[in-house]
Amino acid sequence: MDDRPSSLLNDMNERTPTPTRRKIGLVLGSGLARGWAHIGVLRGLKRLGLEPDIVAGCSIGSVVGGIYLAGKLDVLEQWCLGLNKKKILGYLDLRLRSGGLIGGNRIVQEIIGHIGDVPIESLNRPYVAVATDLVTGHEIWLQKGPLAQAMRASFAMPGVFPPVKMNGRFLFDGALVNPVPVAACRAMGADMVIAVNLNADIIGKSRQPGSSLPSAAGFDLLKMIDQSGDEGAPTIDNLSRRVFRRESNNPSLFGVMVAALNIMQDRITRSRMAGEPPDVMISPRLGGVGLLEFDRAEDAIAEGEMAVSRMRPEIADALSVLAQSTIEQANAPGR
Repeated sequence: MDDRPSSLLNDMNERTPTPTRRKIGLVLGSGLARGWAHIGVLRGLKRLGLEPDIVAGCSIGSVVGGIYLAGKLDVLEQWCLGLNKKKILGYLDLRLRSGGLIGGNRIVQEIIGHIGDVPIESLNRPYVAVATDLVTGHEIWLQKGPLAQAMRASFAMPGVFPPVKMNGRFLFDGALVNPVPVAACRAMGADMVIAVNLNADIIGKSRQPGSSLPSAAGFDLLKMIDQSGDEGAPTIDNLSRRVFRRESNNPSLFGVMVAALNIMQDRITRSRMAGEPPDVMISPRLGGVGLLEFDRAEDAIAEGEMAVSRMRPEIADALSVLAQSTIEQANAPGR
């Protein structure tokens, strides 16, 4: 097989002698720390000569997708590769009375510091971040306004981050309604959709060595804080300790909540994919990466690239079908 980086896209263009340009959409799904794999997927697609015309994202997918379109993917990659447990603790602003356990302000300020206060309308390609209306439960597509605020609304996991007020609505994590928003991407004009599902390798596979707990339920924030010895680590009051405390081989309240939300979005993803399948589904094998192991970016990024490599034949087939349909449309009577 030809390994030239641009071979797949060049092949499609050679088979499509028409000025009509078909649009390729990329959907980046939810998945907490596993979302760093999206960086590897984008790298892998670029090696094949594919850069999406439209990007739709949910939760961590909205973050990676938005930063990618803002032209700062390299900055994001370097930042996440430099994360360790001590640095992660520095971004936690614990606020039990704010509608969520973590305020999220430090994370958003970090994003703004790297990309600036960018409006979605200024991006060079169409972008949508999916969120959920707290009152109605409706799926909300954010296509205008501050990019960082849209990202924050899309990743505002209920109970963990507080909801975000935008345009008179309180919004939170889009994963509650559409973890892999294929429909949003198609509605924005994508002729071919490549989707990345981070939830396909989760249930029953992401266990910590020596523990019967799934990785989210086994997450021990208190242990991280107590062992850090860092003066900048979050201050934990007695109420917070009750929420985050985890006994040996037993989950904390926080861990149960995150694990339950993950199971729910896995089931929602399966249901939505049955009715709204993409043309190509990329499913990185991330069961060994914990949902909250944001310090394992190197592993996740590498698996994202490998997942694209495994799907190269399917991507080539989808491009071939797209090229053929473009030819048929161009040669249709009346054109």
